[in-house]
Amino acid sequence: MTTSLFRKRPLAMLTAISLLPLTLLSTHAQAECERGVLDAIYCDENGDIVADRPADESEWANPDTLIFAYTPVEDPAIYSDIWQPFIDHLSDVTERDVRFFAVQSNAAQVEAMRSGRLHIAGFSTGPTPFAVNLAGAVPFALMGSDDGQFGYTLQLFTHVDSDIHEVEDLKGKRVAHTSPTSNSGNLAPRALLPELGITPDEDYEVVYSGSHDQSMLGVVAKDYDAAPVASEVVERMAARGLYDEEDVRLIYESDRFPTTSYNYAHNLHPDLVEKIEEAFFSFDFIGTELGEEFEGVEKFIPINYKDNWQVIRTIQAANNVSYTPENLEE
Repeated sequence: MTTSLFRKRPLAMLTAISLLPLTLLSTHAQAECERGVLDAIYCDENGDIVADRPADESEWANPDTLIFAYTPVEDPAIYSDIWQPFIDHLSDVTERDVRFFAVQSNAAQVEAMRSGRLHIAGFSTGPTPFAVNLAGAVPFALMGSDDGQFGYTLQLFTHVDSDIHEVEDLKGKRVAHTSPTSNSGNLAPRALLPELGITPDEDYEVVYSGSHDQSMLGVVAKDYDAAPVASEVVERMAARGLYDEEDVRLIYESDRFPTTSYNYAHNLHPDLVEKIEEAFFSFDFIGTELGEEFEGVEKFIPINYKDNWQVIRTIQAANNVSYTPENLEE
């Protein structure tokens, strides 16, 4: 079995996913059941706040080809190569063809899983609850160290030549947030900075850059006065030489948040889920491009969405976030 097929065949059929709005997906509500804030097509009878596997075994998906997607990044082509060692390992363990799907937006990624065209995915921290509630995603792993440590911080940067030295100096400035659903790039600063005396949109102008990469590069170029970004993203950017760390100044850093969640679709056959989990938890990062890209990461570690994403849901609740397709696409 080989996984190189995804490079040889065009993914036009898959990229078409991004052209379909979430609101137009043809889905049907489940019969009355416990579901909490999950979309009406899912049930949560066991109270773990993720979608239950369908009770009807005929609805369990068991595809011969598995589609895997990593969270949207500035250069998807680079990441398809970086993820190749894991794709090969996942293919060997599951005994299936596995293809990498380069998504262009969080909305397209959530939509792809909701529509059944995406089986395994890494969702960014902020969009993870949207994926859980709108797409039936089941978070089960994230990257960590051998001692079980994981996560990242919100870091607030300005240019080294600016007159901004602490959070209070942001008053009257132009600050780049990444996107409305981003945790560290938008929701966390909106929840945390008021405690430090600064309220986004009131004390400074918010400009959405579109990504952590663009926010950081904009600070370096002095297009923005400052930007809140995810530590793990800017660390990787610096390691690749995309900016000089001496050009920026760190003025604030939060406590740690969970990083990208790795999920399977709620309706996958339990035997397949077992193999997927085995592949994740047996993968050895050492000596791979993936291990070099995510410095300090040594393995995938198991997580519990209800517990590990509580802080993120609290931040989103403080921002009055509701898990709707419209809010994800904003």
